[in-house]
Amino acid sequence: MTAPEFKATETEFTLLAFDFGLKRLGVAVGNTFLKQARPLAVISAESHEAKFTAIAALLDEWQARHCVVGLPSYPDGTEHAMSARCRRFAHQLEGRFGVTTILVDERYTSAVQNARRGESDDSEAAALILQQYFDELS
Repeated sequence: MTAPEFKATETEFTLLAFDFGLKRLGVAVGNTFLKQARPLAVISAESHEAKFTAIAALLDEWQARHCVVGLPSYPDGTEHAMSARCRRFAHQLEGRFGVTTILVDERYTSAVQNARRGESDDSEAAALILQQYFDELS
């Protein structure tokens, strides 16, 4: 997916990135000035409302107007069931919070994470997704 065009006045802003999962959401943060992502949090709330309450708190704390969501697919690029769920999650972020969402192909970041998958790694996966987005901007 290509990066969205931003106005010249929007030279520096914060983004939150999400590694969407059915049980947990990995969250990372970064900004367009430094173009460096770092792990931030893991949201593991039981209900959807509790997850969105936690997301709202992070959006408020970091004043993020743009979010990156990893989009999983098979190695050949075809989508699967989780792809549709991630798209839905991105649309929910836009609808609930009025943020711009950017979908980033996470096939290659997932390969890096598969060897050491655990709860703490969910935020690291989100950081890899966000860093990939920053690298594509350059």
